[in-house]
Amino acid sequence: MDIKKLEQEQLKLAKKIVVKDDFLEINTIGGYDAAYTGNKMIAVVVVLDYKTLEVIEEKHIITTPKIPYIPTFLSYRETPSVIEAFNLLENKPDLLMCDANGILHPRKLGSASHIGLLLDIPTIGVAKKLICGEEKNGKILIEGDTRAFVLETKEHAKPIYVSPGHRVGLRSALKITQHCMKEGNKLPEPIRFAHRIAAKQKAQLKKEALEKKE
Repeated sequence: MDIKKLEQEQLKLAKKIVVKDDFLEINTIGGYDAAYTGNKMIAVVVVLDYKTLEVIEEKHIITTPKIPYIPTFLSYRETPSVIEAFNLLENKPDLLMCDANGILHPRKLGSASHIGLLLDIPTIGVAKKLICGEEKNGKILIEGDTRAFVLETKEHAKPIYVSPGHRVGLRSALKITQHCMKEGNKLPEPIRFAHRIAAKQKAQLKKEALEKKE
């Protein structure tokens, strides 16, 4: 794999990312998460009613990623499966929230941005770990540029980092994420539901693998 070539491609694609609101009313919101076990990846996409935060639909697929995990290039590993699962949905969401970074990325192209660009939908990145930048007054800055907000969601838990993916402004990314929070939970509901399904499918795969060995 030519890392330099991928870096150049990311820089080129990042120029196409729109960091401002480019959507109308949000009626449904999607959530994406992935889980791994062995050489298998479970990609989950859920769709929720934006007002009630109740699940409308979920789809998941189990695949074998074609490339290994390489820091800052996660989207190349996961994006094909995300798109495949997304395309199975009967109810396409107005906006997709991803368990990943958006423009909070060394080259402004985290998975949430890459997915948004490929699907041409508004996306938001919600990450549990800080991969780059410095925190200042509740924001994450890179070379003086605000890339994300730090959001404290649960007492005694580490914060989450909210960044625009594509076709969403910084403030709207934060506001939408806050709307999707429920008291006592660390993650916004779209990602929390996707995470639960991914974890359940992972446990099932591990159980099946053990049964095969017996």
